[in-house]
Formats: sequence, C-alpha cells, structure tokens
Amino acid sequence: MEYPLVSTQWLEAHLTDPHLVLLDASMETVIGKEPLVYDEPICIPRSRRFDLENVFCDKTSTQTVHALPTFEQFSQGIAQLGIEADSVIVIYDNQGIYSSPRAWWTFKVMGFSRVYVLDGGLPQWIEEDRITSSRYQAEGVDYGPTDIDTLADVLQYHPELVMDAQAVLSRIEDAETAIVDARGAPRFLGQVSEPRPGVRSGHIPRSVNLPFAQVLDGNKIKTTSELQAIYQGLAADKSARIFSCGSGITACILILASVAAGHKNPILYDGSWADWGSRNDLPIEC
Repeated sequence: MEYPLVSTQWLEAHLTDPHLVLLDASMETVIGKEPLVYDEPICIPRSRRFDLENVFCDKTSTQTVHALPTFEQFSQGIAQLGIEADSVIVIYDNQGIYSSPRAWWTFKVMGFSRVYVLDGGLPQWIEEDRITSSRYQAEGVDYGPTDIDTLADVLQYHPELVMDAQAVLSRIEDAETAIVDARGAPRFLGQVSEPRPGVRSGHIPRSVNLPFAQVLDGNKIKTTSELQAIYQGLAADKSARIFSCGSGITACILILASVAAGHKNPILYDGSWADWGSRNDLPIEC
C-alpha cells in the first residue's frame, strides 16, 4: 500500500480537480478522546457526507454497533454519492484523525486503491485559515448517482483485510501475528468498566496495547520515522498485525499509522472489544 495520507496543502491545490471526491466521515459519537465541538455546522468546500453511523454500517450485525457495511450496502451507498471508478477519494473528519481512517479502511476492504486520509482533518484546515463551507456539495452542486455496473472493475471485497472473533482466536498463539489494541491503558488492563453494558473488562490474550493517541501529533499523524519507532517496539518482527479497539473505529487509526510506517499486512478485527468482551466463550486477560 502506498502512503495513505495527503496534506491540507495538497488538497487545497487539487480541490477543483474533476476526479477528486472529498468525503466528510465525521461521527456524532466520539469515544476515547475529548471531542471537538463546533459552534455551527462546517465543512470543507465540495465535501460529500459519508455517514459511517447510519449508511455505511451494517445495523443487522450482532458483532458490534459499528460493523462494516455489507458489500451491497457499500456499493449502493457510493453510487449515490456519485463516486466513479476513476475517482480519487480524500476523506477527513472534524476531530482531526478519528473516524476518517475507518472510512478509508472501508474503501480498502471494498477494493478501492486511490483513497486517502486528509492529515489533520477539518481542525488542521481551519487552523491554517483555509476556506470553509456551511453546506455539503449535494446541497449546492448537483452530481448524479453513478451506475453501479460501471464500478464493477473497482469493487471487490477483500476478506483478508478483516477478521471475526473466531479468526482472531485462531491466531492468538501464532508467533508471526501481533494483536494490537487501540484502547486506553485503563480499559486494556481492566482497571475501569467498559462504556457498553454487558461487556467484560480486560483484553484479548497475548495482545499488546497502543492507545491511538500515541500515533498522533496534535491533529496530525506522526512522522514515518516516529511511527516506525513505535511499531519497532511492539510488532516489528510480526508479518501480520491484527488491530482492535472498542468497536472497530479507532483501530483503523492504528492501521493508518501502520501503513504510513510501511507495513503491508494490517487486518481489522471489526467486532473488536464490543464483540469479544460480550462473549463468555472467549478468553480474556487483565
């Protein structure tokens, strides 16, 4: 995978490119950090809304509240957003780097290669005094839905990029696999109660803890050399890395950081601790 982020400078220079599709993947619910709150709705001009919590989420799943969308859901959703086979997709969120990596990884799982995260997101864009808007592109500039058939050469589900609990369980003793948990240390160590009712405290046996804030520098991702140093101490000798968190959102921040550091084989445990911790048939450590 190539470097997965673009800068605010790059985005501003390419904002009117005909093949660029800019997606706002901000979430209403923010867990694990103090959320940034805005006085009024605001976005980057020409943005389209990528709704992770309602549209691009499989609400029929029993694994987690934020399950990846089904292939059909995703296909129909991006077609409605006017995304085409030759689109270059840039994704951001209003917290800096929080939910945008989840949207980025969703596109990767579904076969898209030309998809990137805006480093620093909306806060960085505002901090640099770049132009903003109060409405999404669909409200001000028409774009028609895409014929799903034209996306056939791009859309391809990649099951190797995502795992369920049984697959993770089968890899716990694998010496070539690292399981990395993005939750804060108190939750990982079972020192505090989980925010979701009925979910046990602790972590997946043999997993290691890397709170997602540790790969960030303010609103932005840390440098490649800094990220390589972080992973050097955790999983440098592992050929595969499985990433988990509370419900599958912030694990994708660690996936983004892992790819930015040059690793080629990241995997998302989509159910994450909301799934694992709610099942009494699965082992835990504290």
